Amino acid sequence: GWFRRLLHKPKPRSVESSLNASRSASSSPSSSSSSAESSGASPGTSLARSVRSSPVLDINASGSARWAKSYDVCICHSEVDLELVEELVSYLEGQPESFRCFLQLRDAAPGSAVVTELCDAVQNSHCWVMLITPGFLRDPWCKYQMHQALAEAPMANGRTIPVLKDVDRKDYPKELRNLYYIYMALKENSFRQIRDTIVRYLQELCRSSTSRTE
Repeated sequence: GWFRRLLHKPKPRSVESSLNASRSASSSPSSSSSSAESSGASPGTSLARSVRSSPVLDINASGSARWAKSYDVCICHSEVDLELVEELVSYLEGQPESFRCFLQLRDAAPGSAVVTELCDAVQNSHCWVMLITPGFLRDPWCKYQMHQALAEAPMANGRTIPVLKDVDRKDYPKELRNLYYIYMALKENSFRQIRDTIVRYLQELCRSSTSRTE
């Protein structure tokens, strides 16, 4: 009899209230996630919320802001890095988005002035990949094109994409030090990072254009 009475002894009020609170929290995930977001305790939940509120746009849609320029990306590089650049261009143009790349050796008009071609390539491209190698640092035309890109859009996040290869951090051009760079260790990973950065910029461009028209 004493054992039965012990089993049926009423729970303390504090234990009972905590059990009720845990049940209500598990039955209402939306309320718990919203409180976590407001307190800043769950960055993962906050990230999920921002993704839901910013739907992915189709950058291939006809009439999107992507088609306002002739090229999606201009690759700025030295001649000694041409083989690597051709691999990058082949990768980008082979993606589902079919990126339009400006490759100087292939796309520059024969007989045109170098300065004119470099400036036109910058102005007619949405993004600019700066392949910063020892050859880039020695090439005055690469530096000229880099300065043109920075003058065109000095504060455009994601539009100028520095990629370091075989260059020490201390030699990173001071003009670009307010921008994060991609360090090319594994080529496949770096190519994917470049592709993802271009996609993000074009999506934001299309989103901004859509909101302005609305």
